[in-house]
Amino acid sequence: MERVRPNPLLWIWYAFGGKLPAKHRGWVFHDITASTWMWRHAARTTVLVTPLVLVWLLLPGPLGLRLALCLMAALVGYFYSFAYMDESCEHRIAKNGFAYGAGRRQRALAKEEAEAEIHARYIARYRR
Repeated sequence: MERVRPNPLLWIWYAFGGKLPAKHRGWVFHDITASTWMWRHAARTTVLVTPLVLVWLLLPGPLGLRLALCLMAALVGYFYSFAYMDESCEHRIAKNGFAYGAGRRQRALAKEEAEAEIHARYIARYRR
């Protein structure tokens, strides 16, 4: 499957939950199943949390209170984002034309392959 990376505006749309055009399906699948999928999810969450934090930072009031409010908003936003990370990614992949659960299955296959390779290296080194 060909991976066509979306332009920055489309990526922001995607980060906010939008569906990408069909030519980006390969990239969406890679985004959800790559070994860096958690970091990619963190980047999307940052795009969602940052405007809210900036607005609260600009509100009138004592700086300490505004900073505490921003920190609490970021912590709550990241907490819920990571608590529902797997479901969010599966919804995102289903929205872009794949079967629900395809990302989870692909990540499980990649994990099995990596663990099999680690196990084989262990056997070769310690169980001669």
